[in-house]
Amino acid sequence: MVGIIKEIYNYRDLIKELISKNLKLKYRRSVLGYLWSLLNPLGIMLVMVIVFSNIFRFDIEYYPVYLIIGQTMFNYMSVATSHSMYSVIENGPLIKKIFVPKYIFTFSKVTSDLVDYLLSMSAIVLVMIITKVPFSWNLLWVPIVSLELYIFCIGLGLLLAQASVFFRDIQYIYSVIITAWTYLTPIFYPDKILPEWLHFWVVRFNPMFMYIKSMRQCVIEQTHPDFKLMLVGLLFDILAIGIGGLLFKKNQSKFILYI
Repeated sequence: MVGIIKEIYNYRDLIKELISKNLKLKYRRSVLGYLWSLLNPLGIMLVMVIVFSNIFRFDIEYYPVYLIIGQTMFNYMSVATSHSMYSVIENGPLIKKIFVPKYIFTFSKVTSDLVDYLLSMSAIVLVMIITKVPFSWNLLWVPIVSLELYIFCIGLGLLLAQASVFFRDIQYIYSVIITAWTYLTPIFYPDKILPEWLHFWVVRFNPMFMYIKSMRQCVIEQTHPDFKLMLVGLLFDILAIGIGGLLFKKNQSKFILYI
């Protein structure tokens, strides 16, 4: 880890350029540009609030905030990891010309999407103000929970990036996984409505449940996140970084043969 941190520091200028390029490409020819990071989650939240508040009638306090937190966090994970799949393949020409640590491309993808995620947090603040959610000192836990999510995305991104080099069909498989993962995560519904057998698996083995639940605790419930949830979330971070990093390091020497 010390060696990786040193390499990230040594290649910080390249990382900055890659992040800048990713952001510019995303908002190229867009009239509103970065403002979409605020408007997009607000628009989706508004539609979902109308649908689920009136049709399914979930009795959840501060439901708009409950919904936008889950939506924003899950969307970041989904987008960051999906972009990570192509991080090595897209930079194939550069990898063939010069030597750079290949994980830098995955790292820059997840980090550039983190910028969008942080901008989207302003939408959460706006909805909190509109719905009159009290602000408390427990909001200081928000960066820590977000850091846990960020580390998990890097680990999963590394796993997907190395797998997609050898197995291009992973992108289609992952889209199905993301769809199932969306509905198995209490984003727009309370976890208590899940059948008992399914609730057991979602609560204990779904890392996104850990991160979203922790965020909701410190924002909506005005309390510190459950330390057990934080600990399990950290465990998922370690597993993701460990497995993703190990497989990436093991297979990176073969990338040039397949890109």
